[in-house]
Amino acid sequence: MRRLVEFIRSIYVVVLFVLLELAAVSYYARATAYTEARLLARTNSMVGGLNKVVTDIGNFFRLGRENRALTSRIAILEEELARYREADAEGSLKVELRALGESKFRMTEAVVVSNTVGRAHNYITINRGGGDGVTNGMGLVTPDGAIAGYTVDYTEHYAVAVSILNPVFRGSGTPEGTNYQGAIRWDGKNPHFVILEGLSKYADPQPGQKILSTGFESYFPAGFLIGTVESAMLDEVGTTYTVRVRLAADLSAMDNLIVIENLDQQEVSELQQSEVIKNLEMN
Repeated sequence: MRRLVEFIRSIYVVVLFVLLELAAVSYYARATAYTEARLLARTNSMVGGLNKVVTDIGNFFRLGRENRALTSRIAILEEELARYREADAEGSLKVELRALGESKFRMTEAVVVSNTVGRAHNYITINRGGGDGVTNGMGLVTPDGAIAGYTVDYTEHYAVAVSILNPVFRGSGTPEGTNYQGAIRWDGKNPHFVILEGLSKYADPQPGQKILSTGFESYFPAGFLIGTVESAMLDEVGTTYTVRVRLAADLSAMDNLIVIENLDQQEVSELQQSEVIKNLEMN
């Protein structure tokens, strides 16, 4: 009992001060309607600020999951859009009806594990591999439909892709609204531009005109955005254009990508490498 009395005696000044402060605040709060409202507003402001901090922290940790879910949804929509592009390119009602039920392209989302833009040869690594159905020659596009690269090697859980910012990248592009096409390559200089070369003079590319994928490569459907015309120059004999294309994809800021699988790729590849073709090339 004596120790309890001594303890109370040692802290009674602090306790008395806190009680008096609470009484003063309570009296001040009830003195007028104005002071009561002001104190309530300040209290709500403090509580609201604390709640905002807690909410922001929660949103930060949920952001990655939401981005992946959004990219997955975009992949589904892009797959559906590819069906209509395929039908439109072939110009057949029969193909269009077929496209409503199936497509030769299947798409899924992936997260970028690593990516380079400042090297002579740039690559993209994603968190999808053989265990997820990823093989070589699958296209990668951004969630807004801009071309980024295509896979060239994979393990069980990861895959590496050649970036469009790589001299070994092979692709083709066509100015929107035309039937002319040229080869896409990176000249190793600016990570925001690629070159479209061998484009017919009749294409007459204009600044700002969109450059789209042709669909000639097995890894990209037709109609995906490569970039826009920055400038164009005719060659010395005036027959073909060399076009400087500003890339639509910001390859230095990629978090999520869409992987495109061409379900007909193996069949087409086997046909192109058939014995008949080899014999024709030998003769």
